Amino acid sequence: MASIKPSFYFEPTNGVDTIMALITSTLLKPNSLPFSPLQRVTPTAKTRRFSCKVLNSGHPDSELNQIQRKQSPLDSSFVTQLRRSCSNGKVSALANGVSVVAKEPDHDLKTQGRILFSDVVVQKRREVFWRGNWNALDIASAGIVLAMHLLSLCAPFYFNWPAFWLAAGLYLVSGLGITLSFHRNLSHRSFKLPKWLEYLFAYCGVQALQGNPIDWVSTHRYHHQFCDSERDPHSPIEGFWFSHMNWIFDTSTVIEKRGDSTNVGDLEKQPFYRFLQSTYILHPIALGALLYALGGFPFLVWGMS
Repeated sequence: MASIKPSFYFEPTNGVDTIMALITSTLLKPNSLPFSPLQRVTPTAKTRRFSCKVLNSGHPDSELNQIQRKQSPLDSSFVTQLRRSCSNGKVSALANGVSVVAKEPDHDLKTQGRILFSDVVVQKRREVFWRGNWNALDIASAGIVLAMHLLSLCAPFYFNWPAFWLAAGLYLVSGLGITLSFHRNLSHRSFKLPKWLEYLFAYCGVQALQGNPIDWVSTHRYHHQFCDSERDPHSPIEGFWFSHMNWIFDTSTVIEKRGDSTNVGDLEKQPFYRFLQSTYILHPIALGALLYALGGFPFLVWGMS
């Protein structure tokens, strides 16, 4: 593999005299190679160019180590250009053949307050309930949430201890299905399980009424990829309630932000997860029918709501 030779040439405007920059190259085998060198950029008085010192330790490239020892400016033969366009507030760079565009914060943006007990500033509060483009999935989701809350009002009048312990058990089972399976195992691949156990926990997550594994994992991976930005499927910059749960009732916006679910190929190639995606709503309905058959209305109320 060719050695990595990052370098910079800056054309500052509007009196920008100091720029701190860090540019890394896309490595073919990042696990087997050290970090790209960190660049510290300092201005010179006359030319307004910037000399760079490489802060690196133990890089296999002898030429880079030599530069480090001498602490000399990087040679201009492998210059990376950075041009600032103050008219549109964007910074564009060409680093190792890859064009990168970053948009600077818009200081003139009018905010709509800060979320309580948080440093997140709401930029554009999204109205969900009073919009005119509700689709069938949005209506179904809102109907299920409303039905669960109405059903829970019956709980004090249909209390018995078997129903109570059933609720506690299903709360634990379905909760582990979301946190252990959907989140840590499937979304982040934090650990591996035998397939039969992975599928069992995933099925428990289906009973939590939060969606099927493929759609849940796709949304969550996009959330981490574009966290707290405009492309975050449930971004807090659009308001606390939208990021908390209102996004569930606005599937058009979520689909628009994330596009096609291209980040869950590992799940889509498994027939079990495709089966859960196509038959998702039938499984909680079957659970509700089973609970009613076993313990009547108390089991339905305490087990499902």
